Amino acid sequence: MPLLTSLGLISLALGGASGWLVVAATQNANWFRSRGVPVPHRFLQMHIDWLMMGLILIAIQAVAPGMPNWIRGLVAFGSMVNPVLFFPLAWGEKVSEHPVYRGIAVISFSTISIGLPALAIWALTN
Repeated sequence: MPLLTSLGLISLALGGASGWLVVAATQNANWFRSRGVPVPHRFLQMHIDWLMMGLILIAIQAVAPGMPNWIRGLVAFGSMVNPVLFFPLAWGEKVSEHPVYRGIAVISFSTISIGLPALAIWALTN
């Protein structure tokens, strides 16, 4: 199975499984807050992003199977890391100020921001 299809299915599975966390966080937000998770709605953002990225990866593989590996790598990395970046934000926005978080976020956003336009250019010109 192609890499992006595999990652897309994994992302969809994580999105599906994380639905339970979303239900718990929306039904019992105060329970999460009382246990040190002040922004439990971030779990919903992660859940939605996993589902969207999964669909995007599968679609990309279906329409551009011959893409260059460097584009595949950029898209794969960014689409798998971006959703996970919402998870630590459930513990507050201050997390985003940590240099490690910022570094990972910049790398991840850069890979997807370069990879997707590069894919479009490659696909439309080949």
